[in-house]
Amino acid sequence: MSKNIKSERIVIISVSPGTGKTSIIHVLAENSTYDRAVHIHVDDFWQCICKGYIHPWLDNSGDQNKIVVESVAASTKRFSKNGYAVFVDGTVGPWFLRPWIKMAKNGADVRYILLRPDEETTVLRAAARRQREFFPLDTENIRDLWNSFSNLGKYESHVVDTTGQTVEESAAIIQKMLDEGNFCIVGHDDLGVPAPLLQIFARKSICPKTSSSSPQLSS
Repeated sequence: MSKNIKSERIVIISVSPGTGKTSIIHVLAENSTYDRAVHIHVDDFWQCICKGYIHPWLDNSGDQNKIVVESVAASTKRFSKNGYAVFVDGTVGPWFLRPWIKMAKNGADVRYILLRPDEETTVLRAAARRQREFFPLDTENIRDLWNSFSNLGKYESHVVDTTGQTVEESAAIIQKMLDEGNFCIVGHDDLGVPAPLLQIFARKSICPKTSSSSPQLSS
């Protein structure tokens, strides 16, 4: 790895399917200034469950979701500690950021980016995708996910509107913003998720319940 590059670089690119995450990350990883880069697909971790899989929006999926997120974070940490630029690709809401916030507080350069083309663009892109049996998505689900990410409080500064852009254009804009030091999660001491968003995802069991103590995923 080049000596002038920070030893730990983690870039999380998130929001709902149909936003172009995977294609954009592929371009960013391929053009990384690091000698080595890895593209981690969060969906793959759910797909690895060959027995006892629970759709992550169902009421009894909380324990499974917590394990999956912790596994993704552990893999991310292992790669980044060994000199890889790590690009995390998945629907990673602020309610799932706690492991990466801890890494940032320990000195890792962690960036969190939320792609948000307009709703109709997202729905059309998602509809054109090949459906996955383990994570089926219909128009209603896509709209629900898009709207759930439409008001993220302090994380609104991490949003990039990619409406009308090609993959290459979006990747170039994001890379420029990364180079300028944007999207850092250092200093975010709490999840900062608006109450209505917490309520939406608590019902779907894919984010922590609110409490006076540290949030835990619903079970």
